[in-house]
Amino acid sequence: MGSVPCVNHSSRALTHYLFVEYLSSKNSVFFNNRICTVKFRPSSSSSMATSLQVNASSTVGLVGENDLMIVGPGVLGRLVADQWRQEHPGCQIYGQTVTTDHHEELIEMGINPCVKGSEVTQRFPYVIFCAPPSRSSDYPGDVRLAAMSWNGEGSFLFTSSSAPFDCNDNGPCDEDSPIVPIGRSPKTDILLKAEKVVLEFGGCVVRMAGLYKADRGAHTYWLRKGTVEVRPDHILNLIHYEDAASLSVSILKKKLHGRILMGCDNHPVSRQEVMDLVNKSGKFGKKFEGFTGTTDPLGKRLSNSKTRQELEWEPKYPSFAHFLGVSE
Repeated sequence: MGSVPCVNHSSRALTHYLFVEYLSSKNSVFFNNRICTVKFRPSSSSSMATSLQVNASSTVGLVGENDLMIVGPGVLGRLVADQWRQEHPGCQIYGQTVTTDHHEELIEMGINPCVKGSEVTQRFPYVIFCAPPSRSSDYPGDVRLAAMSWNGEGSFLFTSSSAPFDCNDNGPCDEDSPIVPIGRSPKTDILLKAEKVVLEFGGCVVRMAGLYKADRGAHTYWLRKGTVEVRPDHILNLIHYEDAASLSVSILKKKLHGRILMGCDNHPVSRQEVMDLVNKSGKFGKKFEGFTGTTDPLGKRLSNSKTRQELEWEPKYPSFAHFLGVSE
């Protein structure tokens, strides 16, 4: 990381230079702990120097009352950003990533990107953590850092999984059902420890069912495999990405604190039913052959009626069959 002179060419009378700390040759930099959108061009005086033209109107000043920080602006995070902006025109939305690989895409979407570990001193009224644990060596620690960027107003939301619910016999499960005890499963341990951090800060947890859209989800994996060695009668719970985003926005808008909620379409289906619907839809280029397992665990039947009632929320896609446009 280095310092380079930054000139505002809109005024020739300006004789002093601004110095910015820049992350890379992308068009997003930090200046006085604020994110600026910039244009890079080679300097004629030196092959090693770079002059930056800053659009002053893009420099973010004080954090606004509806500004949002998204930790992990992937598929879900970007949908949250779109829906949040529709609800709050003129707000600033920030996205924290592990690398700079997708920063240009985020900027084009109106999301101000920053890199995990960068010094950003602002604290935000709304923070949502959407990053998966797969790319983290200390997931609860990452969640704690995100919580520290919340100013205690608005809401802090952690998107968790339904895995912590202690049910594997295809039985019913709601927001108040028992959870897996710490120590039984490394996967659920990580989630439960992260959830504990969120609740300690007064944030909220939403335990999401399996996320899907046309080209993402369990159905696409099984379709690629053709034959899968798991039992067909295992009950799945699903929620479309768009509905997961709208639910998240609803929770944030309610400014709830210290709550655990659930995200699902209230329409549990077996693995076999999912793939029968896929085959029946005719919308995919190949046919699924079948499941061959007989001894792996069963699932659970999620119901988030309490969450729906409190938030007055309903999904756009009430079932996987509805999304595919086929009858069950």
